[in-house]
Amino acid sequence: MAVSITAPIDLALQGGGSHGAYTWGVLDRLLEESSLHIEGISGTSAGAMNAAVLTSGYLHGGAPGARRALENFWRRVSDAARFSPFRRGPFDVLLGRWTLDHSPMFLAMEMGARLFSPYDLNPTGLNPLGHVLGQSIDFAHLRDAPIKLFITATCVRSGRARVFRNADLSPDVLLASACLPTLFQAVEIDGEAYWDGGYSGNPTITPLVRECVSSDTVLVQVNPIARADAPRTAREIASRLNEITFNAPLIKELRMIAMLREVADAGSDEGRRWGGMRIHRIASAKVGALGHSSKLNAEWDFLTMLRDEGRACAERFLSDHADAIGKRSTLDLDEFLQGV
Repeated sequence: MAVSITAPIDLALQGGGSHGAYTWGVLDRLLEESSLHIEGISGTSAGAMNAAVLTSGYLHGGAPGARRALENFWRRVSDAARFSPFRRGPFDVLLGRWTLDHSPMFLAMEMGARLFSPYDLNPTGLNPLGHVLGQSIDFAHLRDAPIKLFITATCVRSGRARVFRNADLSPDVLLASACLPTLFQAVEIDGEAYWDGGYSGNPTITPLVRECVSSDTVLVQVNPIARADAPRTAREIASRLNEITFNAPLIKELRMIAMLREVADAGSDEGRRWGGMRIHRIASAKVGALGHSSKLNAEWDFLTMLRDEGRACAERFLSDHADAIGKRSTLDLDEFLQGV
């Protein structure tokens, strides 16, 4: 169903390992809208990779080129992981579960991470995603792309976010944005070591407000903010802690937007700009129900299941909320003021 979208939009793409294939599906559906104009994209980790791949593909082939580039990228990710030791156990395969909770290598990695660092286990710093990114993105021409990119990584020394823009991007920048410190050595850029951007901005909203004209930001959320029940098992506790950690910076920015909206005169042009932001969210309870171990599952069937879920969620969003773009928020920001 075609939907007329007249206002420019920005995208904010969360990270989440292979769950980023869900974001691929959302983007694939949005790119089918010929009237959709994406001004800027803020992305972290897998969201950063989706953002750069989309922009590179768009640069050379418009929306169809962006869609092809995203599919090719995720196919390469799956191919590169074909011989990964992180595989589902036989019972999980039999029962159709995507979790790696019972994978011997995943369990060994979890236990080993308490005793050994990536500097011990991977002294050369090998990351096969570097080759995949080099094949999938035209970094040399990203500075000329019509879409503004904002990629977040976390400075290990200061703990602060650094946002990289089009002209700064390289395979190392994207690997830094996705660098989980228990799996990979910190990525050094300009003499500084960086870890996953999710610790400081997942994704960062600020540059979209300050450097883009659009007042509509569509957040594609991979990590659920709330859960109905408190976790009880060790696995559930670890998964929920992961979600809270990687959502905290985003919640802080959404709370700031909500607070500024309540102030009639925000006190400055930038304050009024923040207060006037319209936020929309595309999320999936199905993806949110997946445990954090499945973020390392790169089987093609799993990735395409996530893609299809993303497309379905984007279709529902367009059907229900496309007419709100340019007019009002569809995400209830007041919920982020609870408890403040």
